[in-house]
Amino acid sequence: MNWASDFLWLLWAVPLTLGGLIALGWWLRGLEQRQWRSSRAAGPQAYFRGLSHLLNEQQDAAIDAFIEATQQDADTSELHFALGNLFRRRGDYDRAIRVHEHLLQRADLKTSDRHRAQHELALDFLKAGLLDRAETAMQTLLDSPLAEQARLALLGIHERARDWGQASAMAAQLDGSAAGSFRGRMAHHACELAQDALRQGDLVVAEQHLRAALHHAPHHARALMALANLQHQQGQTDTAVVTLLRCAEQQPHALPLFALSLAKWAATVPAQSERIMALLKSAHERQASVDITMALIQLAPQQRQHWLSNHLGRELSLAIAAESLADVSPLPEHALEAVKHAASPLQRYRCAACGFETHNYFWQCPGCQSWDSFPALRAEEL
Repeated sequence: MNWASDFLWLLWAVPLTLGGLIALGWWLRGLEQRQWRSSRAAGPQAYFRGLSHLLNEQQDAAIDAFIEATQQDADTSELHFALGNLFRRRGDYDRAIRVHEHLLQRADLKTSDRHRAQHELALDFLKAGLLDRAETAMQTLLDSPLAEQARLALLGIHERARDWGQASAMAAQLDGSAAGSFRGRMAHHACELAQDALRQGDLVVAEQHLRAALHHAPHHARALMALANLQHQQGQTDTAVVTLLRCAEQQPHALPLFALSLAKWAATVPAQSERIMALLKSAHERQASVDITMALIQLAPQQRQHWLSNHLGRELSLAIAAESLADVSPLPEHALEAVKHAASPLQRYRCAACGFETHNYFWQCPGCQSWDSFPALRAEEL
């Protein structure tokens, strides 16, 4: 009898136990959902507070609120990236640095996001002018998927610091990559090193750097022009003329930059005078240029009015008009000075990338740091 009653009790207990377990599971699930809703509710409240602070120009309070949101919800890295980029675009570099440094302090940050945050932090330093810190930050990315972007940034940093040796080494690493060819850039670096050597009076080292530049880019206009100037300085004017003629053949667009030098040196190399005259006439027929017109006058002073009139008949130019008026006598008082004053701004070179204007020709724009962004023509000729 006792055995039968125990068996019946067991039959009743099994379904009760299963039902209790099911009920306990539903209760625990509800508790978990309530906790999840509570944590998720705290997150949006922090977001909203951050947005409110941001709209009210309370950036520091906004950062604190967004950091609180991050602590409550780990999947908010995109919000921080957007916020950091916003601050950097506005010039609030300290705040951008603070946002990205906080991201890097997170232990749960994915590796890809950590690399991205490190890159963004390096850009913050770079924009803030903290080149040493930017360089250190970029160096840590050279073994990451962002290595190419880091090398490009490091190249810019070395160029801004005028560390041409390091810049050339970095350009060599980038050359042939997905970023394209950097042979021309390396040639510019070698030309800069040649200029440094010339300032120190070391003509031998200067020529070595220029030869290296032509090894990187055999048709490089700047390297050919600098080599010709060095040859002329060493008394090898006939060789210098040949070098400039080579440059005119390989880089005809650069001819206005050295046309006057070519015309002046032709007097000491009579054998090349006819070739130089033919070259300048051909360039003048293609496009009237103030520099080429003045070079033609340098070669044939007796034909001055012919070339001035020819230029004005094909292309109006205040600079050429001022040259023509200089031959007219008498002129109303201050008339020539007025024309020259009006022509002066139009004789500047203008960067095609940023619009920076200067009376001197630059191979690298002082404004935007772009290379080869200045056309060889003056502003009124563009």
